[in-house]
Amino acid sequence: MGLFGQTKAKDPREAIREMKRKMRSEQRGIDRNINHIKREELKVKNSLKEAAKKGDMDVCKILAKEVVGSQRAVSKLYASKAQINSVVMQMESQASMVRMSKGLQASTDVMKLMNKLTKVSEISQTMQELSREMTKAGIMEE
Repeated sequence: MGLFGQTKAKDPREAIREMKRKMRSEQRGIDRNINHIKREELKVKNSLKEAAKKGDMDVCKILAKEVVGSQRAVSKLYASKAQINSVVMQMESQASMVRMSKGLQASTDVMKLMNKLTKVSEISQTMQELSREMTKAGIMEE
């Protein structure tokens, strides 16, 4: 915050860059969580195999439920990662649309200035006179 509670407005490009950086770091954090859950899932699967060899069915049921829960958690994490990626792409799309509209606005302003500078009726009249003179001189045919 500024001195009197006012903040300086950020440049939109800088704001988008900062948001993208935060989103990417969140995606990396989600990837780390996914990898951690998968490692734990492998450990649980190994202990599930050992419990099955021993014939302990109660432990097997509990471990199997844990494996299913970890798989659900991983799929939810993948879904949230995809949503974050979607938000990043939408931000980029909106930013490019803003840049495109600014470019079109600039070209529209240039076209307006050109229309003000050039008088179309005078130019067409001059071209007709030039055409008549060239046909009289025999340089151009009708």
